[in-house]
Amino acid sequence: MVRARSGKVKRRLLAGLAAAAFTSAGLLAAGTAQASEEHRAAPASGTAVDTRADTAAVPKHAVTGYWQNFDNGATVQKLKDVDDTYDIIAVSFAEATAEPGGLAFTLDPAVGYGSVDDFKADIKAKQAAGKSVVLSVGGEKGAVSVNDDASAKNFADSLNGLMDTYGFDGVDIDLENGLNATYMTQALKAVHAAHGDVVVTMAPQTIDMQSPQNEYFKTALGIKDFLTVVNMQYYNSGSMLGCDGKVYAQGSVDFLTALACIQLEGGLDPSQVGIGVPASSSAAGGGYVAPSVVNAALDCLTQGSNCGSFKPSKTYPGLRGAMTWSTNWDAANGNAFATQVGAHVHGLP
Repeated sequence: MVRARSGKVKRRLLAGLAAAAFTSAGLLAAGTAQASEEHRAAPASGTAVDTRADTAAVPKHAVTGYWQNFDNGATVQKLKDVDDTYDIIAVSFAEATAEPGGLAFTLDPAVGYGSVDDFKADIKAKQAAGKSVVLSVGGEKGAVSVNDDASAKNFADSLNGLMDTYGFDGVDIDLENGLNATYMTQALKAVHAAHGDVVVTMAPQTIDMQSPQNEYFKTALGIKDFLTVVNMQYYNSGSMLGCDGKVYAQGSVDFLTALACIQLEGGLDPSQVGIGVPASSSAAGGGYVAPSVVNAALDCLTQGSNCGSFKPSKTYPGLRGAMTWSTNWDAANGNAFATQVGAHVHGLP
């Protein structure tokens, strides 16, 4: 995802198409998976006291937006300024520590908070309004690595501590520099064990979800009993293969629907699939589409209407919804995503 602190847009085009074509032989049976609604588990001994407020379950059709904990030229916001349309707000970003797999989070003075307590109060206010606030790990420059037992434990322990300290409802996995499915799955299961109702979102790049055999895809399948949603980044990728084996160019309704089909037929429940797009042409290097295109893709996938040349063989009325990078860029663009796509998502039957 394009989220450099400098504000410069990263124009990253993948060289060639994915090496492994998507085939029906690689598909796994879809399983039902909804965000857990268990009561909050008590934190493990030695961790911070859980300060999280009770949050309503993520709605059937949800809108996710990333909130920037930095100023890169988009509208600077506090959490309380984020449009009420957003059901899941991903705070960007947790930072890597010197300890392998370890995470830390520090408020950037540029966003204007007078104290950490003010930030925590805004989190609780959003939760009181029925929203989920999660901590995003990674981003374009993220360097968090979880590749063995020790780093998996450090990841889980530090994340659990941050959830308890700040009141986050969960985590967003947005690692763009490689991911080990075995150990990330292990780490996320440890987080779930400590926080039974954890909200887990993911924002892989398109190439990471071309096949169920890819590490990101395997991670999603490995936690599908408590995974909330995968909002793949349908941008900054160039052309990619759709689930029918044809090549589709980014920036089109077919790109959104044919690539979503891979996840929908590859083992994820429709409730775990969302469409991730930039909030404006300034928010990404390529792949921006107008809100009307996102809405057409949502209609195509859920109802079989407003499709382009690609039409899925069946509909997925339980599709979770849509995501945008970022709430800040959306605000700079007149909140067009929240107003148009958000209303459409919430209006899905």
